[in-house]
Amino acid sequence: MLTSAPPGPAATRPPQKTAARSDSTLGLLAKIVLLGLVDAFAVYVLITLFLQEKWVILLVGAAVTVLINWIYLRRGGLPAKYLAPGIFFLVVFQVFVMIYSGYVAFTNYGDGHNSTKADAVNAIQLSAQQRVPDSPAYRVSVLEADGDFHLLATGPDGGVSVGTTGVPLEEADDAVTDGTGKGVELEGYRTLQFGEVLANQADILAITVPFSDDPEDGSLKTSDGSNAYVYRPSLSYDETTSTFTDLETGTTYSDMGEGSFRSADGEQLSTGWKIDVGFDNFVKAFTDPNIRGPLVQVVLWTFTFAIVSVLSTFALGLFLANAFNLPDLRGKRIYRILMILPYAFPAFLAGLVWSGLLNPEFGFVNNTFFGGADIPWLTDPLLAKVSVLVVNLWLGFPYMFLVCTGALQSLPEEVTEAARMDGATAWRTFTAIKLPLLLVSVAPLLIASFAFNFNNFNVIYMLTDGGPRFDGTTANIGHTDILITMVYEIAFGTGVGRDYGLASALSIIIFIIVAVISAISFRQTKALEDIN
Repeated sequence: MLTSAPPGPAATRPPQKTAARSDSTLGLLAKIVLLGLVDAFAVYVLITLFLQEKWVILLVGAAVTVLINWIYLRRGGLPAKYLAPGIFFLVVFQVFVMIYSGYVAFTNYGDGHNSTKADAVNAIQLSAQQRVPDSPAYRVSVLEADGDFHLLATGPDGGVSVGTTGVPLEEADDAVTDGTGKGVELEGYRTLQFGEVLANQADILAITVPFSDDPEDGSLKTSDGSNAYVYRPSLSYDETTSTFTDLETGTTYSDMGEGSFRSADGEQLSTGWKIDVGFDNFVKAFTDPNIRGPLVQVVLWTFTFAIVSVLSTFALGLFLANAFNLPDLRGKRIYRILMILPYAFPAFLAGLVWSGLLNPEFGFVNNTFFGGADIPWLTDPLLAKVSVLVVNLWLGFPYMFLVCTGALQSLPEEVTEAARMDGATAWRTFTAIKLPLLLVSVAPLLIASFAFNFNNFNVIYMLTDGGPRFDGTTANIGHTDILITMVYEIAFGTGVGRDYGLASALSIIIFIIVAVISAISFRQTKALEDIN
């Protein structure tokens, strides 16, 4: 009698190989598709860089593309395949930002100084355009193509040409003309009707069509969408001497090596260019009257805000964690959930809500708790600082509550029980045993909390916007500004103008301050390890 043998390991191997092959094929296809998308995007970026003649970035991009393909196409090297994306984004979003910020800190990059000297010369010539007296009128029709407006100009000699801002006039011999010889239509363009011209009047009046690539040859501008006139710059540029001359007054503006054209009496043309200025931005931070006075007060308030925020949130969080850690406390899960609710609110949204609650005229706090009194919580310098600290305490204590709750629950009960057997009071047990052991694990988090509050942008910006403002300065800096919000105002705010170089210099100063304090603090926390 023949009996079949029970299926053994050999009988199950073919299906496993088939499944493995299927998984391998799908994985290979997925890798090819993903890598193909990455390569397609990389090729597009490299072509764009080539057309813009950004050779250094082009070479770096090509090298990175080759490296990515080598990592994912070669056999083996599994750790590199997992680490490569993280390292790539770390370099792009962290390392590059730090290096570029450091570079900008040593330049005059900002309003009026954001491009090259050639671009500045061209911008000055374009901005100094004045209508040429008794210039002939050009009859124009307004055209539209790809969302841009163009002028179809018919000259005094009957010639028709087309152009737009930054694009010199080109002959349009195939233009359709009306009975008077005026060009009205052109293939590839759509002629605007009168109502459309009125609706887009601001954009049409801003059109400046140059006659050629040389701005001194003049340009055409229209004031009504029907007629255009010749404009020429009132400043003449001499490339050999690198000077501008005002054609009306004869004033000469020279390149003084400061990234701008300046006259002998100190008058400066509005547009400059980016140059290296060394440590001038760092010197300016401590010598410029508009920055120096507010900077000292902002630094003191930043330290006060960070230190008080850490101590207050830790104290309240520890107190509540200790209170709700009693083993026989009923409903402590509900209490703990209520305690961490503020942590669920986004900081920027909470700042806006609290700014409404503390409004002196119709805010909930004044109307409910103070009988409608007009208390300037956000406009008085002292009260504004108190309000910021209270709101940050409300936002920050849930985090400390969670941390301290976890740390308390990890402490060994034997130590507490031994202290109780020795007759130690609850306060003595807490201060002499629990708190030192707690600090062993919590101290690094307190340092991190200090660094976070040192740069706590959301609460300040959303609650007070840094106000109330300092007197005696044109800079948009206020009593509740900390260093990071001050940097933001200098870089993107109003007042003395946007100064990216100075803002980057202050960012480096912030980094140095936080790094030094963190290094010292971490060194001091090593002493707590002996307690453990």
